[in-house]
Amino acid sequence: MSEAFVTVAGSKIHYQHAGSGHPLLLLHGLVGSSRNWQNNIRFLAQDASVYAVDLFNMGESERVPGLDAGLEATADRIVAFMDALGVEKADIGAHSHGGAVAMMLAARHPQRVRSLVLFAPANPYCDLGKQLIRFYQTRFGVWFARQIPHLPRMLKATALSRMYGDPSRVAEGALEGYITGLHIPGTIDHVLQIVRRWSADMSLLRSMLSRLSGKPTLLIWGDRDRAVGLVSGQQLKQVLPQSSLVVIHGAGHIAFEEMPEICNQTMRDWLLKMPHAAKSAA
Repeated sequence: MSEAFVTVAGSKIHYQHAGSGHPLLLLHGLVGSSRNWQNNIRFLAQDASVYAVDLFNMGESERVPGLDAGLEATADRIVAFMDALGVEKADIGAHSHGGAVAMMLAARHPQRVRSLVLFAPANPYCDLGKQLIRFYQTRFGVWFARQIPHLPRMLKATALSRMYGDPSRVAEGALEGYITGLHIPGTIDHVLQIVRRWSADMSLLRSMLSRLSGKPTLLIWGDRDRAVGLVSGQQLKQVLPQSSLVVIHGAGHIAFEEMPEICNQTMRDWLLKMPHAAKSAA
């Protein structure tokens, strides 16, 4: 597995790469990084050319002040990233907010996306977390967000453990994939921009979902997800005719990290069938 930077629109983007075959892009969630996919990349690279990306202004990628944090702009920048690497079309695996980005990408640039594998993607049908979103839109919430990088490690570890169905499954080093980038100036500002326009972006995404009606999509959800509820996943499945929903029993919001063996095999089996699925959906 290799690590590299590529310049996209004047910004240095960090990514990890492994394997050969059809391209598979992995997009992390809010405040995450490509490190979140450490237990998935090598397995998936048996059959694909895997690119785990540090999204713009996140992870080890360069921070650009004032960068548009909206779903449309972020999706378009992923296409620019693909162009920079010479990737014409890819399967997109994505988690949480990254899942919303992936859906917007497929809606705006359908010719660049072969299929979607979405782990509990943020979506317009989820009511969980709305109070938290509103809190971070207040003056006190903005102040508190700026203190998060300086909070004790124990509190951050507790917050991560709540994203798991079973806190004992949080692996050594997993926390670093979420907190290391927080200390880089500009990260919190970018996250706050995402939060500030959350409702508008979700409304926009809802209006675009009909464009995904023919796109093969695998939805993977933990039945103990406290962040993006399984009920919203069931609603999303009804809206996307070419989608399948797999429920991982006992898993929380980050199923691919909590139960990587099950999720890896589920992804691999589904992706290997994709040429037939794509043909039938055409």
